[in-house]
Amino acid sequence: MKISRRWIQNFFNDELSNTQALADALTFHAFEIDGIEPYSGLTKSRILDEILDVKVTPNRGHDCLCHRGIAKELSAILKLPLKQDPLGKKPELVPATDAVSVTLEDPALSPRYIAGYMKNVKVGPSPDWLVEALEAMGQRSINNVVDATNMVMFNLGQPLHAFDAGKLAQKDGKYGIVVRRARAGEKILALDQKEYVLQDSMLVIADGNKDEAIGIAGVKGGTPAGITEATTDIIIESANFNGVSVRKTAQALKLRTDASSRFEQGLSPELCAYGMQQVVDLIKTIASGELVGFADVYPAPQGPAYAAVSVEKVNQILGTQLTGTEVADAFARLGFAYKEENGVFQVTVPFERLDITIPEDLVEEVGRIVGYDKVPAVPLPPMPPSSQASASFSATERVRADLIKQGYSEVLTSVFSDKGERAVLNKVDSVKPYLRSNLTDGLTEALKKNIPNKDLLGLKEVKLFEIGTVWKGDKEEVVVGTVSEKKQAEEKALSEYAADSAPVQDLPLSQTERYQSFSKYPYIVRDIAMWTPARTTPESVQELIQAEAGELCTKVSLFDQFQKGEKTSLAFRLIFQSFEKTLTEGDANQAMEKVAAKLKEKGFEIR
Repeated sequence: MKISRRWIQNFFNDELSNTQALADALTFHAFEIDGIEPYSGLTKSRILDEILDVKVTPNRGHDCLCHRGIAKELSAILKLPLKQDPLGKKPELVPATDAVSVTLEDPALSPRYIAGYMKNVKVGPSPDWLVEALEAMGQRSINNVVDATNMVMFNLGQPLHAFDAGKLAQKDGKYGIVVRRARAGEKILALDQKEYVLQDSMLVIADGNKDEAIGIAGVKGGTPAGITEATTDIIIESANFNGVSVRKTAQALKLRTDASSRFEQGLSPELCAYGMQQVVDLIKTIASGELVGFADVYPAPQGPAYAAVSVEKVNQILGTQLTGTEVADAFARLGFAYKEENGVFQVTVPFERLDITIPEDLVEEVGRIVGYDKVPAVPLPPMPPSSQASASFSATERVRADLIKQGYSEVLTSVFSDKGERAVLNKVDSVKPYLRSNLTDGLTEALKKNIPNKDLLGLKEVKLFEIGTVWKGDKEEVVVGTVSEKKQAEEKALSEYAADSAPVQDLPLSQTERYQSFSKYPYIVRDIAMWTPARTTPESVQELIQAEAGELCTKVSLFDQFQKGEKTSLAFRLIFQSFEKTLTEGDANQAMEKVAAKLKEKGFEIR
């Protein structure tokens, strides 16, 4: 979030410290600062401002993605009173009007919607001070009405939008706004001049009198009711939308905006009234206009929230020795109303602080405002002299290492089976409703699946093992099972391999290999054999074949070798496979022709 130092100064009577000092204060008590950049204004002739890039954490997005939120933080950290908190006094949205009706089809997705109706607005360029303020935020000036809505969003954190009332339909001289789900396949041309195809999980703002979508709720306005210089009457939207719904819509449409990034964090519906009052006052100032009135639909108003914590709990969690007076001071600096009785603070949580619900939240607030430097350093407890591995862990590691040395590969098969002694209450599927009573069934199935791929794996024989739990005879135990092409599956209880507990450092280390992804496309096998001079090494021929076969050749392995007189016969197996497509016989044949030609060029006789 970009924060203007000059903008922040407007919240205080006292002159603020230099920008670096403000950055340090926020870093040590609230948020990291990614950088400070100078701003030279419209003329670019001199530095007018400095912009802090504040890394607001997700838990504070509902109140600190705006200048008021950061000013409130600095007020608490620096012990500087705000000149006037724009969220201090609840606004009275008067007069009410029935010239605009508002319908919320699903209040769970749109808890509140305020429509402010203004007439005789003069749309035009914004004053320089407003253009500069928005430009410092990286926001291009559009016109005075749209700029006013953006200004209030950056100031208070409440997204707003203005519709051209003249482009909306009237019925009996009245306008209608409906917040509803989009219809599957419904289209809207947004203000970015792109057409978006909507899904029925998305929320739209619609002209209720002709059932036409005029905006994507919480994300982007539409061109059907866009503000132009010809606009005279406007309907201002200050609403609250479900954060999850807005996030999913923005992601699905690949359309993330300043508005959506704020709604995603979850905003208090109480904030709508403050944003509406401020934007109406600003539009009156810079675009004239007459307020007709407000239509405010708020089915389930946000009630007061409370949290309590004791001084004892604060000190227990922080490891401090703070007094009740110090805890009270932290709450006062934050602007939290509270009552204290016998060392327990009952705090009335400000409506915008949706992150404070439990005692630990209050402890965090006290800790960061008092300063984490006040938390004393405590030495760590001494480490135990040595650690011992459990007997079962020791046995498992020893068995695993021994089997790997014998050429076995470890597999993990499903614990669910189509037969067994113990049925599962919450079945994963209807095919395997039991817990397995042995490992041999799963190992046998795994062997059958892997044998056809042994060429690809570069194996002469597939040998598998598994260490896992089985449920048999009302007993649960860990067993080890093995299977190979030459030996049927068998298993034994791990205890029959078992060893005494041993120090961790004495256990053998399992060999590890870097994982490589596999192709989902089938492979092709080709063999080639040749007579070579007796002193020719298989490694040199293998390198030659690999280089000539190309990228589609994923493996070359020697599978036969014998000597006859002064010549040596070498036979290699080549595996061809693509990560992008199914190879044809022609692909493999073409590569093999190149390999054969190269071998003949070297003087080898192809068998």
